[in-house]
Amino acid sequence: MADMQRIKRELKYAGAVVDVYADTMKFKNGNTEVWDTVLHKKGAAAVIPVLPDGRIILVRQYRNALDKEVLEIPAGCKDSPDEESIVCAARELEEETGYHSDCLEKLFTISTTVAVFGETFDVFVATNLVHTKSNPDPNEFINVEIHDIDELAGMIYSGRIQDGKTIAAILAYKDKYIKA
Repeated sequence: MADMQRIKRELKYAGAVVDVYADTMKFKNGNTEVWDTVLHKKGAAAVIPVLPDGRIILVRQYRNALDKEVLEIPAGCKDSPDEESIVCAARELEEETGYHSDCLEKLFTISTTVAVFGETFDVFVATNLVHTKSNPDPNEFINVEIHDIDELAGMIYSGRIQDGKTIAAILAYKDKYIKA
């Protein structure tokens, strides 16, 4: 962008999933400022699992950054940057909820915190669900919940659901697939 230029990038922390940088930015007025940037190494995918009766499966799990349990759609990191998002979404669906689907349709792509965090999610809708067995990662302690779309919308507007990807996914799903 002509109005600003990154003139220096310094790696401050190299993590297992993210790297943290201090980026020195120069603006068109000549001023400089250091911006923190967090880049996700692999990417991620998320999925809205829809049961035949229209109810949606979500997961409740502890999120350290917020120091509380959060209700959200199943999601997770890709195994590698080259893994297809649909493969990641299908895997996370089964790992976290115990449901398998051979029918996943991409709903949209979202970048949830663009000012600081460079993570992008591809979000899918899963139908034709078959109950299998959940297989969460060893340190994932997940409770599965099933809610109807109107209940979920109410939970969003009352503040009970605060996860950005989940809010966007539920409202986009409702707008695209649920006829008023």
